[in-house]
Amino acid sequence: MSKVNPIAEGKEAITVPFEQANKQRRINSFIKGILFLLPSILLFGIFLFYPLFKTIYLSAFLTDAKGATTVFVGWENYQYMFTDPIFLKSIKNTFLFVLYTVPATVLISLFLAIISNEKLKGIGFFRTIFTSTMGVSVAAASVFWLYLFHPSFGFLNQLLKVFGADSIGWLTDPKWALTAIAITTIWMNIGFTFLILLGGLQSIDSSLYESADIEGSSYFYKLRRITVPMLSPTLFFVITVSIINAFQTFGQIDILTQGGPANETNLIVYSIYREAFTNYQFGTASAQAVVLFVFILIMTAIQFKLGERRVHYQ
Repeated sequence: MSKVNPIAEGKEAITVPFEQANKQRRINSFIKGILFLLPSILLFGIFLFYPLFKTIYLSAFLTDAKGATTVFVGWENYQYMFTDPIFLKSIKNTFLFVLYTVPATVLISLFLAIISNEKLKGIGFFRTIFTSTMGVSVAAASVFWLYLFHPSFGFLNQLLKVFGADSIGWLTDPKWALTAIAITTIWMNIGFTFLILLGGLQSIDSSLYESADIEGSSYFYKLRRITVPMLSPTLFFVITVSIINAFQTFGQIDILTQGGPANETNLIVYSIYREAFTNYQFGTASAQAVVLFVFILIMTAIQFKLGERRVHYQ
């Protein structure tokens, strides 16, 4: 007859209640976490996830003028979209617009932030000026640039006349319209990008610069070896956000050109707007919105894949 070890039995008796208590504690922590996240989950569900799935659903249907689904067409909206020369042109315009605006915005903002980070007398005034575009709405900024671009009495054409150059139809010439929209967008985005980069510069440890000064390093050496590497997380953030914002540009196009002339400023977002609220083709507009979402997702993934390798975290 085998003997039972009373000590082992006691250990097992203690272990089982302990595991049950630990499991119950994890369940309680999970429930508490869900309760804390519940407001965010509800907001995201109502304003993000539901519209996303609804858009995907509508992209497989034809709709009436009220947006109600009528005929299931599956992939036909996507097939039609990629054979439509106007939409294909909007894709080209969108990527050109991103190429025009994102590098210029980041480089100009970085230059202004580096200057504003210097300890100079009255630099606070210039910091305020550089960030002032943040307080201007898209509508107000667009109207402001509408007068600057005016072919007759616009400031830019008046300036060209001073130098003996011919006037340019900034918003009416197909060669210049997208460039004009890009200039407007760069001016509007500089304030936010500048502010973020300036904050990143001011968070760099000053002892790094002091050590470099002791070693006799030049200004540009410190800029290349200290400033840019230490600022890389902030640069990564502003480039990613700028790309996403460029893909979603709408307001200034609607006010300045309405997608013209000859669809030269018809970006994907404006194409979605016209398809849905001018042509009342909500199915096709939803398909275009899904394609835009995929483009932004791919560009963001590429940015994380390639850009994050060069990010140096302190």
